[in-house]
Amino acid sequence: MRPGGRRLVVAAGITAALAGLAMLASVVTALAAADSAPAAPVSEEAVHDVAAQLRCVVCQSLSVADSPSETAHQMKDIIRERLAAGETPEQVKAYFVDKYGTWILLSPPRQGFTLLVWVVPFAGLGLGLVLVLLVVRRWSHRPTADAPAPAVDAAMRARIQREMAEREP
Repeated sequence: MRPGGRRLVVAAGITAALAGLAMLASVVTALAAADSAPAAPVSEEAVHDVAAQLRCVVCQSLSVADSPSETAHQMKDIIRERLAAGETPEQVKAYFVDKYGTWILLSPPRQGFTLLVWVVPFAGLGLGLVLVLLVVRRWSHRPTADAPAPAVDAAMRARIQREMAEREP
């Protein structure tokens, strides 16, 4: 063998191995692209259901499903793409929560600090009902105007008669 021949054989082997790896990578990429292609279109009802649970970042008082803004249309497109890629509605909502925080959810989760959002209104309503019942009970047990006047002793009666006599002209 010539002095540089061994290097040529090794280089040719490496080149062939790299070409094989490149061909294998292109086959894997083609298969992955075929798997990621949506099998069936996503229904608009599914997109609307997820969009109705998310707050529009522009309008803030409307859901993504109800908002007329361009941002809401873009968010609906993202929802449609993710659902078509095979994600569940919960995974799509988790994507938006990761991006914007729990603020993006129209209905905050019933855990941790946001549990107060769910508990405080009902506790306030219960407290208000208890107060109303106490006030109504107190009003219903008050003495009426038809009740007899308290008894007046003889000394008080004499004083009242004397003062009335002094006032008469």
